[in-house]
Amino acid sequence: MKITGVRTVPYQLTMQRPIADANDPIGSDQMPGLAVYIDTDEGVSGISMGGARDMIHTLVDTLLIGQDPRGVLGHWNRMVDHVFKSGNRGSNTAAIASIDIALWDLKARINNEPLWRTLGASSNRVRAYASGIDMCLSDDEIRAFYTRMATQGVGAGKLKIGLDLETDMRRIGIMREALATSGKTPELCLDVNEYWSPKQAIRYMHVIEQQYDITWIEEPARRWDVEGLRKVSDNVRAAVASGENLDSIEEALPLLSARAVDVLNVGSRCGGITGAGKIAALAYAHETPVTMMNCAANFMAHVAATLPNHVMMEVLDNGRDAVLTHTHSIEDGWIVLNDEPGLGFTFDEHKLRACAVDGPGARFGWGRRRGAGMYLLGPDGRA
Repeated sequence: MKITGVRTVPYQLTMQRPIADANDPIGSDQMPGLAVYIDTDEGVSGISMGGARDMIHTLVDTLLIGQDPRGVLGHWNRMVDHVFKSGNRGSNTAAIASIDIALWDLKARINNEPLWRTLGASSNRVRAYASGIDMCLSDDEIRAFYTRMATQGVGAGKLKIGLDLETDMRRIGIMREALATSGKTPELCLDVNEYWSPKQAIRYMHVIEQQYDITWIEEPARRWDVEGLRKVSDNVRAAVASGENLDSIEEALPLLSARAVDVLNVGSRCGGITGAGKIAALAYAHETPVTMMNCAANFMAHVAATLPNHVMMEVLDNGRDAVLTHTHSIEDGWIVLNDEPGLGFTFDEHKLRACAVDGPGARFGWGRRRGAGMYLLGPDGRA
């Protein structure tokens, strides 16, 4: 079997609700995407979602045409070596991730088995936590989201905070009450998306922890600030989590070596399935637990199921997988992966065509907000 080419289809989704954090509290309900297909001469294709369209085509055309698709780890190594001069970061990493995921999907399809089995997992179940990405939601909407997740047995949740302490305290209470309806003791996680400085994080967490038992505070300082993250970890009761915006294993190493994080966030953006597995293994060597970041159709649960140090996976559930067809369910707080070959989903070609766009679509994500790390700004942009 040989790889014959790659096809990509940009699309633009309107999600069921907007998402937002402290850097953009208004948020957006628009989600751009890229459907990726890696084709073979035997009519079997692997699929993924990604970005960096031009670089995806460049890497496949340069390195993978005519190659056996089953050598996934070797292909990952060749792609990383190929971008040596410009670096395994940014659009290069995004392209490698998209290709890597499609190759793993293809390999599992060739094996006629679910990816979790191809990767060597002994179970298809991964513990979940609810994540609203909810800075833009009203109190009632927050209550409704976490209550709905609690009906599926999810007792852990992560709330976006960081702009106004009084509001944050109220919203944390709403999340706790909603998650308690699961019948489990709520596990409360918070995320400020690098909006605070280390000193701000310590100051505000001291107030929050007088009332709430917090499982972890996520990105309470800049992603690369080893000393700052360590300072926060040493001065609050909650664990410090970070890592979702790191691109490669060499960026994770300083945080782990210095014990600057208590929980490492991993996900598909750090080099796909292969890259995420390597970083998680490094964390395992440092006795550090990992959590898997959210993704459409929860497909990275295939990887999480193989990790001995995985705690729980972020579940967003706001309709951004509308162009996919999948049956991964959540039962009693656990993601249950299906037995379908590959990632466990396909693209709904009719819906994909309806959402297809000529260009890259709307920009997703937002820059760091003015005043971050210095002073707090309310939703109206005023200090």
